[in-house]
Amino acid sequence: MSDANGIECWLTDMDGVLVHEEHALPGAAEFLQRLADASRRFLVLTNNSIFTPRDLAARLSRSGLEVPEENIWTSALATADFLARQMPGGSAYVIGESGLTTALYEAGYTMTDTDPDYVVLGETRTYSFEAITKAIRLVESGARFIATNPDATGPSKEGSLPATGSVAALITRATGAEPYFVGKPNPMMFRSAMNRIEAHSETTAMIGDRMDTDVVAGIEAGLRTFLVLTGSTKRDQVRRFPFQPHQVVDGIGDLVDLV
Repeated sequence: MSDANGIECWLTDMDGVLVHEEHALPGAAEFLQRLADASRRFLVLTNNSIFTPRDLAARLSRSGLEVPEENIWTSALATADFLARQMPGGSAYVIGESGLTTALYEAGYTMTDTDPDYVVLGETRTYSFEAITKAIRLVESGARFIATNPDATGPSKEGSLPATGSVAALITRATGAEPYFVGKPNPMMFRSAMNRIEAHSETTAMIGDRMDTDVVAGIEAGLRTFLVLTGSTKRDQVRRFPFQPHQVVDGIGDLVDLV
């Protein structure tokens, strides 16, 4: 059953759209409530691979937003889904936290530092030089190099932290091997999300706060895209991009009536 504007399913980014620094953004609770009331299929997406969906559901709940864990899709889950399709029952040397290791384990992967099929790099709060050195040697020995997302930095109260993209660049510089990034802006992450909720691109919308990840990936995946101005991209920056969203709105509250 389609509504008047043709949108049946929704994908929405988390940080900068629903929450900002652990606080719910205006309109987020109303938007999620409307999705529930209308029985719309939806997923909340994040490039963060540190946390499991259960962790993130608890974090959103503390912000006053109720999102079931099965409605959360992370770059770790997308990576595990991708690897399970590429090489079912494979093995991986993983640099990451529980969000990534749990996703790979549940996808049937074995974690090993001995002749793995893949080196999988994700977000972690403390990158170990020893682990990075191990990853470099395994890639040099023929392991395929995968990274959850290309974000170069992540936020913290003290300022920027080096993130997956920065550490991936270090490994690439040492080995000459470029990783395959599964998370945004790779539209692969949106396609795997749509498969998860049996959505079709013609009737699915994406809400994001970044032109260079959310919007471009949404366009490439064939989705209707909405940019909210409560996160990274500011209104005066939008027109500089060679691609444009379907609509720019001040915040997610402006989209409640479209559900």
